Amino acid sequence: MPEIARFYGIVIKMFFKPKEHEPSHIHALYGEHIGIFNIKTLKMTEGDLPKKAQELVIEWLMQYQNELQSMWDTQNISKLPPL
Repeated sequence: MPEIARFYGIVIKMFFKPKEHEPSHIHALYGEHIGIFNIKTLKMTEGDLPKKAQELVIEWLMQYQNELQSMWDTQNISKLPPL
């Protein structure tokens, strides 16, 4: 799973589309916690990420939502700046 960004101990990753399923989403890892966030709705759909980490991921997602959706659609994964 390619790493897209890393900030405040949170690692953002995305699987390549052929191996993943809709809706478009990213994986946020923070220590032993994980959260799966829908790119379009910016909501955590699965996981146990602490509230503060969720807020940071959502803030970051708001900045890069279009770029992330483009990565999902084109399967061209690239690094994005941290929060």
